[in-house]
Amino acid sequence: MKDFWIACGHHLLDRDASGGLRVTDEFLKAYFARLELMPPQDACAVERRLHRELLADPRQPVSPDEIAAIADDDARGNWRFVLAFRDHLLRHPTLEAAYLSLVRSGANDLPPLFVNQLAHVILRNALDGCQDPLVLRAAELFFRPQRILQHEQALLLGDDEMIGGHSLTPVLSLMSMLGAATHAEVDVLSEENAEDYWQRSDHFDMAFDLTAGGRGPCALGQAMARWISHLLGIDAAIVPLRELQDARLTWYVGLDVAATQLGDRLWHGEELDERSQGRVLALFQLTFADASLAIEEVQGEPVYLILAMTPDQKLRMKPQNLLTGLPIKRLEMVT
Repeated sequence: MKDFWIACGHHLLDRDASGGLRVTDEFLKAYFARLELMPPQDACAVERRLHRELLADPRQPVSPDEIAAIADDDARGNWRFVLAFRDHLLRHPTLEAAYLSLVRSGANDLPPLFVNQLAHVILRNALDGCQDPLVLRAAELFFRPQRILQHEQALLLGDDEMIGGHSLTPVLSLMSMLGAATHAEVDVLSEENAEDYWQRSDHFDMAFDLTAGGRGPCALGQAMARWISHLLGIDAAIVPLRELQDARLTWYVGLDVAATQLGDRLWHGEELDERSQGRVLALFQLTFADASLAIEEVQGEPVYLILAMTPDQKLRMKPQNLLTGLPIKRLEMVT
């Protein structure tokens, strides 16, 4: 079976009987070995000692006084964040439980980097055994901000960090569409070059085709269904829609901040202008396999999922909204 997203550190973790990820010393040490926490040559003795001791025993308690004794302001801030993150993980039996606790509490005191990294490794677990590169590339939207790459009638997404130094319309490799070789900078993932994804999955350098009617929206729907099933233990079918016409918006989930704002406007009966409509990237309909799980107000009604871009043509998906925004009676997870 082919591996993917090796850099997320999933191989450093153990699994419990239910398949949840359990924290190991090796996983924690990987955080303490990050460049941001490596003491520079001029670091104080306290910081050097703390770093050395945590690499030897990554679970050892660290008091606030020890952090306060570090001379450098930035170093103190970095250590506070990473130790708060470590302590949060250690308070829960699995990473999945830690993530659910974090998103349900609404806490926003951890940098997005930590939350995205946690989503990354949990998704790797949820998608274990998946052999469809298109679904895996769709799942990258959960933890990697994307930039919209307009190309004629196609809706293409490129990793924002990877193409950040390029223009909004970087040269694309359309060998899958045009059947021609090219030396372009960004390859569009397709059936023809899908096998390349396995070697490139940690590079995030393949564009994703989210054009309505193509395989992209279906792949994203599958990734979202796996995410919900893994974390909540709830099976659901998620299918893409072309548009909402005369639909009764009984319940919706915005998959990002921009989508939530647009959904709120629709909820209040506002008609979206053409510019606002153009920011909607994809629409989905979610149906629970067990309809009785839905709250009474929406039983028998579909749940709509909205994905949208920001005014600066970026997508910052919030996968936690799928866990906290669904109209379900219970919020359980596999522990």
